[in-house]
Amino acid sequence: MSATVLQTTGFVSGTIGTVGVLAATVMDVWCTDYQEENKATSIHHHKGLWKDCEVSQSGLTECQPLYSYPSYSRILQAIRALMIVAILVGVIAVFIGFFCLKCLNMRYMDLLTKAKLMLSAGILFIIAGIFDISGSSVYADQIVPSFMMTQYNQKQGEKGEIQFGNDMGMGGINSFASSYTFGPALYVAWVGGALLILGGILKCIAFKTMETVTYLQRRSPAQWGR
Repeated sequence: MSATVLQTTGFVSGTIGTVGVLAATVMDVWCTDYQEENKATSIHHHKGLWKDCEVSQSGLTECQPLYSYPSYSRILQAIRALMIVAILVGVIAVFIGFFCLKCLNMRYMDLLTKAKLMLSAGILFIIAGIFDISGSSVYADQIVPSFMMTQYNQKQGEKGEIQFGNDMGMGGINSFASSYTFGPALYVAWVGGALLILGGILKCIAFKTMETVTYLQRRSPAQWGR
């Protein structure tokens, strides 16, 4: 595969991944209450990084900012920070990657300079993907114990609420008294992170290919002069 194809594919993949991470960060459905447990109720809950929302049977949604809760968690703040850093790094990588595209002719920029910029963009894409996957995985790790306990209790034939006491603070210390499962935003974040890492790897491979071509081009005239 040529360096141009690798570079363009990596840029598109990284750009889509950055958009996906941004979309996931602002979404309010990082986790949703377990529907089987709440069939009898008319109100369902879902949470994001910024809001705790209730959805009535009529479809009316009410959201409350998470910072209004006394037990607002440092873990949640760390997850937010990881996602925001992933977005910022991804945007910088997209900006650099755009200017080093082969189809864009920049005055006074030779092929080797473009290759180095492309490598920088690739590394930044990978870093952004790691930050994103780390943040979303930490969030998912806070949900799994609640969901697993509910599954266990259902198998044992028990009823009642499960207390989720890991102090996540996504809306109060007992905000997961009802069990929650993964929301769509988590999957969007994971896919976005995977695309960022894929885009970064493709750009790094394109850099190696372009570096080899540049070396051969510079070496060939010297060989011809012998």
